[in-house]
Amino acid sequence: MLDIFKRLLGNATADDEDSGKPEEHDIKVATCALLVEMARIDESFTEQETETILQILKNTYGVSGDHAEALMAEAEKELVESVDLWQFARLINENYSREEKIAIIEVLWKVVFVDGKMDKYEDYLMHKMVKLFGLSHKELIDAKLKILHGNP
Repeated sequence: MLDIFKRLLGNATADDEDSGKPEEHDIKVATCALLVEMARIDESFTEQETETILQILKNTYGVSGDHAEALMAEAEKELVESVDLWQFARLINENYSREEKIAIIEVLWKVVFVDGKMDKYEDYLMHKMVKLFGLSHKELIDAKLKILHGNP
């Protein structure tokens, strides 16, 4: 899964971040925004969730901690300015395959289960994301089971 996630996010490094097309950066911010929204949906954005998102960004993008924090800050700003999640899902839908969208669902599940439980708001958002991505309920459950059983 990590290979798919790296590929879909361009596996950018701090050195080549500015050399890519602007939309590649926007897609990365959109993906990060979904991770941040998942972490804060239950009104308890914990340090553990922050660290999990930063680790996902560092592992996926191969960027420094400072750069991961900058991506996260930009995603948070975009969330504040957005009306809904459609703008983020649209970028992902236009640029990612079904397999790549499933990889995003898997990392979203990682954020959900950082605290060992899923609340009703996280459940709602996961179902909403699957619909926005045009994925099936089976794909949602398969991704969930994959993460719960430690097969990322």
